Amino acid sequence: MIGTIVNAVAIIAGGVFGLLLKKGIKDRYKMTIMQAIGLSVVLIGVRSALNATDLLEIIICMVVGSLLGEAMRIEDRIEALGAYAEKHFSRSADGGFSKGLVTASLVFCVGSMAIVGSLESGLAGNHETLFAKSLLDGITSVVFASTFGSGVIFSAAPVLVYQGAITLGASLLRPFLTSGVIAQMSGVGGLLIAAIGINMLRLAHIKVGNMLPAIFLPLIYYMVRELFR
Repeated sequence: MIGTIVNAVAIIAGGVFGLLLKKGIKDRYKMTIMQAIGLSVVLIGVRSALNATDLLEIIICMVVGSLLGEAMRIEDRIEALGAYAEKHFSRSADGGFSKGLVTASLVFCVGSMAIVGSLESGLAGNHETLFAKSLLDGITSVVFASTFGSGVIFSAAPVLVYQGAITLGASLLRPFLTSGVIAQMSGVGGLLIAAIGINMLRLAHIKVGNMLPAIFLPLIYYMVRELFR
């Protein structure tokens, strides 16, 4: 859990620093910075998606996962949680808090580094990947917080829960976490990261939250296949 805790602290620290910078950055600079970050997020997602080896499986996982997420209304629930947090923890009423919380949480949780790093931490006690992710997330949270506000700081909580759960459950899933499964999970996660970047660029409104179940379907598929062998 050390790597995950460091990651959460880095997000909080970066968010606080970003808030201090917020008033000193003009709106036109914020817009340019967000576009640059959006393009970078798309690139990170595409590179991660290229790790996938079975494209048909990726397509099926994306479709089935999106249907499951839509049925569970994950996106609506995430936004409702963000609105609740904004109401109780922010003086702003422009939706920036909620948007910052949701966007930052998705960016920090969906990536392959979150999955692989948490698995390495749980299986081998190797926290190097999460430490590297902490540095990246800390820098990103500075930019996010300077644009969206304090909601970004609260994204440390979902990161702590999500990565902590993967770390603690890694030993139970060890037999199923082959390199192929991890590559497919990273591939799906990469597509979702690219979708987040597209949303940040305002090119479309993709309900990334409803697609989250797709990340775990390669693992579930492998587990079911092994049971019936």
